[in-house]
Amino acid sequence: MITAKVELNQPLKQHRQFAAQTGSGHTFLLDDTAGGTGPKPIELVAAALAGCTAFDVVTILRQKYHQKVTGYEVRVEADQAERPPQVFTAVRIHHVVTGFEIDVAAVEEAIRLSEEKYCSVGAMVQKTASLHTTYEIVEEKTEWMKPAQAAGVQG
Repeated sequence: MITAKVELNQPLKQHRQFAAQTGSGHTFLLDDTAGGTGPKPIELVAAALAGCTAFDVVTILRQKYHQKVTGYEVRVEADQAERPPQVFTAVRIHHVVTGFEIDVAAVEEAIRLSEEKYCSVGAMVQKTASLHTTYEIVEEKTEWMKPAQAAGVQG
């Protein structure tokens, strides 16, 4: 079971700032645009989607396909309905995978598995929004990070 709670900070003032606590004991502030001391709840949905698919994709790339991933970023942009409830109506997800000799087919399959099988946040968002996913692969250029040369080969 997943649990969370929010509690109004400074209840005698007009502020709408809340202290949030997750069931795993993590705390953070929630706010609105006027207060600006923490993310809006809907922003957390976008971040949760990015994080959910990121965990899936990097795990699949490293463990199933043995890809040499040295960096990874997921960007999410979401359009909302004009009227309440302002659910996501369209979401764009962009993956940037950095590494050595990353296999395009492995990236495509990892993203597909995340979207169709593993990412619970994505499954919920897809109930109201269309998802459009793109990716790019960046070849790692840092010399000292290159995989070790074969034994006995002099550089």
